[in-house]
Amino acid sequence: MLIHPWDAALDDAEWQGWLAAHDFGQLAVNGLPGEPPFVQPLHFSYDAERGEAVTHLARPNPIWPAIAAAPQVTLSVVDDYTFIPGPWHAPDDAPPEHGTPTSFYAAVQLLCTAHIVDDPEAKAELLHRQLAHFQPAGDYAPVAPDLAPFGRMLPGIRGLRLEVTDVRAKFKYGANKPRPMQREVSDRLADRNAPGDAAARAHQLRRLAATEG
Repeated sequence: MLIHPWDAALDDAEWQGWLAAHDFGQLAVNGLPGEPPFVQPLHFSYDAERGEAVTHLARPNPIWPAIAAAPQVTLSVVDDYTFIPGPWHAPDDAPPEHGTPTSFYAAVQLLCTAHIVDDPEAKAELLHRQLAHFQPAGDYAPVAPDLAPFGRMLPGIRGLRLEVTDVRAKFKYGANKPRPMQREVSDRLADRNAPGDAAARAHQLRRLAATEG
């Protein structure tokens, strides 16, 4: 993923805060020799203090041999995207149709070393961490190898602990354009109000405010 300086995260807090509200992504794993990469959609729970994300998949999933062969994987999350028509970015001294269209989006890629978890107790602990994130009200039965209803299901899954080794974060919201143009685009997004426009506009205005001085 190309990250220009003006699209880079302002600091770690920016991408960590964004990722805290985005817990569904795609896990990219190198394919076995002669095979294409695997791209697995999944929910995950990211723990900034531990520097890892945890998830699980069904035991029959064909991705497991690929992870075992090449545990260096990428967990990719993309959201808050919208399309910017060319005329919105046309310079003042050029015809509107000469403007260059682009995409606005936020993306975080966690480069990880994957650790497969098969021990029943360790899998149970991993699932409790996920449940605590997704069901913070605690409205779920305990997960333990010898307890119903989940204990009998544990053999059917394998856990994944994704140890984060690097992070690539990008917030592409036109920060390379003149500030008056950025504000005009923001107004156009508010007027258009298509799906994704409000979130993209909020990022653009937030980053504009953070860099004013």
